[in-house]
Amino acid sequence: MSASRTERLLNLLLALLNTKVGLPRAVLREKVYHDTADNDVAFGRMFERDKVDLKQFGFEIETLTDPRSFGADDPASTRYRIGKDSNRLPEVSLTSAECTVLLLAAQLWERAALGTAAANAVRKLQAAGGFTDVDLPAGVQPRIKPAGQAFDDVVAAMHGRHPVLFGYLAVSTGREEIREVEPWGLGSRFGQWYLVGFDRGRAAKRLFRLSRMTSAVTVVPGSSFEPPAGFDARAELDSLDELPLQRATLEVDAGRLLALRKRAAPHEQLPSRSGRDHVVVDFRDPEQLAEELASYGPHVKVREPAELRTAVVRRLQGATDFSATAAIPVEFPEAGRAPRARKRTSEDQLARMLQLVPFLVHHQGLHVQEVASRFGISRKELIDDLKILICSGLPGGYPDDLLDIQWENDHVYISEHLDLNRPVRFNEDEAAALLTGLAMLGDLPALAGMSEDEPGSALDSVTIKLTGAAGQAGRLAGSVSGQSVAPEQSESFAAITQAIRDGHQLQLRYLSLQRDEVTERDVDPLRLYSLDNTWYFEAYCHSKAGIRNFRLDRVDSLKPNGRPASGMATPEQDFPARLFTPSDDDVLVVLQLTRQGAGLADDYYAERTAELHDGGLLAEVRFGNAGWLPMFVSQHGGSVRILHPETLRHETDAWLDAALAQYKSPSDTTAG
Repeated sequence: MSASRTERLLNLLLALLNTKVGLPRAVLREKVYHDTADNDVAFGRMFERDKVDLKQFGFEIETLTDPRSFGADDPASTRYRIGKDSNRLPEVSLTSAECTVLLLAAQLWERAALGTAAANAVRKLQAAGGFTDVDLPAGVQPRIKPAGQAFDDVVAAMHGRHPVLFGYLAVSTGREEIREVEPWGLGSRFGQWYLVGFDRGRAAKRLFRLSRMTSAVTVVPGSSFEPPAGFDARAELDSLDELPLQRATLEVDAGRLLALRKRAAPHEQLPSRSGRDHVVVDFRDPEQLAEELASYGPHVKVREPAELRTAVVRRLQGATDFSATAAIPVEFPEAGRAPRARKRTSEDQLARMLQLVPFLVHHQGLHVQEVASRFGISRKELIDDLKILICSGLPGGYPDDLLDIQWENDHVYISEHLDLNRPVRFNEDEAAALLTGLAMLGDLPALAGMSEDEPGSALDSVTIKLTGAAGQAGRLAGSVSGQSVAPEQSESFAAITQAIRDGHQLQLRYLSLQRDEVTERDVDPLRLYSLDNTWYFEAYCHSKAGIRNFRLDRVDSLKPNGRPASGMATPEQDFPARLFTPSDDDVLVVLQLTRQGAGLADDYYAERTAELHDGGLLAEVRFGNAGWLPMFVSQHGGSVRILHPETLRHETDAWLDAALAQYKSPSDTTAG
């Protein structure tokens, strides 16, 4: 990161903001570029590049010419300035209810691709003074499930206007094909994320489901595109028909897979040569059901339809083939977990400073560490930013021409802001993160028992306010669309929310997938959280004497047991809530993840990671139940394999072999 370049961009911005008549090139070179431009040619190139950089932040540089000069292009008489209202975030005044809803919407993206953009957008609102600190209702923490590396790659390409290449499992033929696509938008429907774009090979608009992508998403070098004017991903996906209902006939081991049997449809008993039970389940998406059935390994076999059977076998075979590849050395960096973050640039630092100055104006006297925490940076990074800011100012260079910031006794005050007291407008990603998040909340605020302090819906009113404040970026935010995260189990959700708020225990009947049994227990509910519209609640389990996590769709029944919560545990402070609670009995497992599966390191809270040359990862992960690992590997069908311990790797290989053997036996016949 070049501190000198950041300082130069900031000084250029301040100079052009604080002039009414504009500044000529000669003054800019002398006052702003005196240490960096050796001659007129170097200055000219640097100035033009910096103008482009400032335009990326939305600052339009006006060019003023003197009609008495020799011509409009006369550099000696041309002056430059930026209007004081250029790209400034309009004043947005939010009620406490609106702030609560907005915080829920922003935190949806905590671990997904737009998480940084959502956090930046909230900081801009805080910097503008229109956002007050509020508490989430009754421990409710919804979030969007990360859709894998493909989601991140497509978002980056979409906003960079770059076409992409990827392998895709075609629905019509069942074969893998390479597609070159102009990504116009992303959206979620029926529990799946879709890419809407122009397929260059077919010269037509197409929709692609991210879960059917069979390779990493790569950018087409040296190519760009422009999306259609007024493109709206939500409108495109609204025209998407839900897949037709189908029926799967399965052979299931006697007494096993209670979760699958719970969804069974009534059917005529069929003869079985295997001695297994026949179970019939309705489904719409063969790939989604295949992921679940593959995780059951040798305990289930698909009889029909053939498409579902093929999808299950493909996952099992993919996991087997990946496990059989040559071993790789296991080496982790000494520092532990290696974050997969891009290198910070001068533009990143300037963007942060443009948020930092107005934030300090509206939050005088905050402790240095609190400010650093609000911006997600270290204390040293914040001090480095402040040191650059206090050396920046107007071309005159006098004391009153500099930004005046003090942090004596570790409390930060600002007394001169040089018209940087208002944050810049939302960019496209920031607008998309907030507006899409608000659209996905659906009826959640009402379900969470959030009280309104004004007539009308806080969700509707804050959406209208932010759409207006976002301006053009808000209209462009239509490239991302999500589905509602409101839970289907609204009665259970309401009962748990009420118990959390009142401090009461609940009596719970729960289907444990790992142990394949229904258990009864008394719990102290602590908080609710979600991945998309799959909801969980964290609770202190009295029978296990520890914190456990329960899926709402696996709750058989729950009701108050008449006792107050014991107070034996409180919600963990980390957000988002962890699906897995570490303990001394956990098994430490080293996994190899492909580039497509790299997101699993975040999903399962890897303790150490190391990047591989092919874009994949080594990850060291804690698992509370080693018996679940074969299901985990089978489910992800070639995106993950176990390296250590070897005993678990061999057990998983045997599990996969047994599952595949069902479909290769001489007595087996092709479905359909």
